[in-house]
Amino acid sequence: MSYIEVMNNIKKNQIDSVYLAYGSESFFLQNIKKELMKRVLSGDEDNLSIYDLEETPIQEVVADAETYPFFGDKKLIIANNPGFLKAKPDKLPFEHDTASLERYLEAPAEYSVFVFIATYDKIDERKKISKLLKKQATVAVCNAVKEQELKKWMDTLAGQLRIKIDPDVYEILEAELSSNLHLLENELTKLALYVGENGVITKVIAEKLISHSSNSSSLRLVDAVIDRDLHKAISIYKDLEKMKEEPIAMIGLLAFQFRTILRVKLLKQKGYSQFQMQKSIGGHPYVIKIALGREKKFTVRKLEDIISKLTDADSVMKQGRMEKELAFELLLYDLIQAS
Repeated sequence: MSYIEVMNNIKKNQIDSVYLAYGSESFFLQNIKKELMKRVLSGDEDNLSIYDLEETPIQEVVADAETYPFFGDKKLIIANNPGFLKAKPDKLPFEHDTASLERYLEAPAEYSVFVFIATYDKIDERKKISKLLKKQATVAVCNAVKEQELKKWMDTLAGQLRIKIDPDVYEILEAELSSNLHLLENELTKLALYVGENGVITKVIAEKLISHSSNSSSLRLVDAVIDRDLHKAISIYKDLEKMKEEPIAMIGLLAFQFRTILRVKLLKQKGYSQFQMQKSIGGHPYVIKIALGREKKFTVRKLEDIISKLTDADSVMKQGRMEKELAFELLLYDLIQAS
């Protein structure tokens, strides 16, 4: 099952006896752990046991799961790092008796919720214990969200928060937060509180309230240059100043964006696909996607001219020939004229 499907069931109090959550997205793994602690224990952590299977044999954890809780009706057992599910398990100073776990999975204790948390991209599905877990447990695959799945994930989260997202807002959210799902959820929750139940997050609201990163602000700065909007460019620059970004660092951010646009343009002329460009350049899929949309607005010569202006401004600042803040504002003026 997907992370979203498993989380939806847990939030409906449809709690199963055994879970296996594995994948590279730690945010999803932590959320499943926290939600199960909330639903199973109801704030009573006396019946919570957390184990590291690199330090404790599985047979001891199984024995705990089979022991009736002293307080309350349910106990929660969380077992991290089940290395015996990997194709090549790490060497440990003890042996995991997986046969004891196999017997447990055939008849799990009604009073225990047993959760395996594995920060592995995949498990070895050829192993007997892996096959049994997939058959008897609820399996949550918690790998990073792919670019094409991000909108669906945001829609699901918006549905849970009982809000709607305008189409223009997805691009802003992707630019700002796609690489950090924890921040993305926090920002959507903040926006939901602002618009209220059944409210709509518009582009104006998103631009006003979303916490901007320096990298995404550089994307917005490039947009202001393309739109020849000096007022907006200066406003974004002032925001970056508040974030304690140095003018020289800002030139680096801009140079990265324009170099990416140039590289994408040159690769496009050679007939590269978006996927091939991403592989060649090594950038985030969204950065390549945005650069593809922008390259049409520039000639190769114009982009080379802009990069030259950025290099010159960098040299002026580093040599102390002009006050950095003034040099950067003049640079923005020159870039807007050049574009």
